[in-house]
Amino acid sequence: MNLDTRTTTPYAALLLRVSMGVLFLAHGLLLKIMTFGFAGTMGFFGSLGYPPVLGAVVAVAETLAGIALILGIWVRPVALLALPIMIGATLQHAGNPWIFSAPGGGWEFPAFWTVLLLVQAGLGAGAHAVDLGRLTGRGAVAARA
Repeated sequence: MNLDTRTTTPYAALLLRVSMGVLFLAHGLLLKIMTFGFAGTMGFFGSLGYPPVLGAVVAVAETLAGIALILGIWVRPVALLALPIMIGATLQHAGNPWIFSAPGGGWEFPAFWTVLLLVQAGLGAGAHAVDLGRLTGRGAVAARA
């Protein structure tokens, strides 16, 4: 078995990208939008001292980031644009204990997710990503000899 990084790295990036995309959808769409709703999410953000509208912005951003990551669209910018959300979540949980299941939630999960977003931004989309250039007819043009 030959584990060559030229063949394994694209699939590692795919696995990371899709798993983070699913987590973003679970956290943004299922939890924030479908379970708590915009009003509940905005109320929670307001209770933390943030502008309530930030809750709606974060819920939509997490949902869109999840979709983009799963499809492999604009992966590097999406990963970088999602960093402030995860840094904010890490800071929000910074005073809590290590274990995320503790009351108030721990800080390790959002901190680790922050690192994963940086790794994804470095790796790029990987295998099986949607190529918007080809879909819109603006793909790379082969050089003529």
